[in-house]
Amino acid sequence: MRRAHLGDALASEWTKIRSVRATVWTLGVMVLLMLGVGLGVAAIVSNANVDTEGEPALGMGFFGVLLGSICVMTLGVLTIASEYGTGMIRTTLTACPSRGRVLAAKAIVFFLLVFTLTTAIAAFVAVVQTGMVEAPDATGAQWLRATVGIGLFVALLGLLALAVGSLIRHSAGAITIMIGLMLFPLVAAMFMMSESLQDLQQALLEYSIPSQLIAIYSESGVSESAPAGWEPVWIMLGVTAVALGAAFAVLNTRDV
Repeated sequence: MRRAHLGDALASEWTKIRSVRATVWTLGVMVLLMLGVGLGVAAIVSNANVDTEGEPALGMGFFGVLLGSICVMTLGVLTIASEYGTGMIRTTLTACPSRGRVLAAKAIVFFLLVFTLTTAIAAFVAVVQTGMVEAPDATGAQWLRATVGIGLFVALLGLLALAVGSLIRHSAGAITIMIGLMLFPLVAAMFMMSESLQDLQQALLEYSIPSQLIAIYSESGVSESAPAGWEPVWIMLGVTAVALGAAFAVLNTRDV
């Protein structure tokens, strides 16, 4: 009898993630939001003859991606936290005693699924939007960021949610934390009226998740000092790597 390896864990996690109804619902809603909101915004801009101010139409996909990313965060949490809630994690770790291998398999399968789907939908929406709206042609670099860059950012955001789900081990709590992480910086910045808090306010505005998404589509960030282009992707990569590292460390030290 041969020893189990990562490939077996990957096959197991792929079977689980594609057979769970939560995957179909969350990713299905994500696709509908990216398509419906993205193309709806393009239709409004086209019918109203809104001036795009010299920017390509690609940035209009931001609205659908922002809403769709909430679905991805939810699925990232449920991918692992739901097993703790139902006790299924005991069966998983009995079949594969290597906890690190289990988490690695979940992360790989989840990342590849979300990256592929998000990139494909983002590309489709971008193509349709550019055909609907009269705007300057986008460069190759802008197309790459609006498709592959967006796919990477959203998939990494989902991986961050998976890591938080592994650390918290509670679906509702982890989802609340992730939604707070997305919305709190912008809400908090709105109430920082004091001059002594202006630097903190600026940082919260520049590094919030919605601002990072906008920056991927644009050649410049929300301000001169804000990240732009590919920088938001690398920032999310670093944050996610730290969170996953913590999840691996904690998983091997805590009881199931």
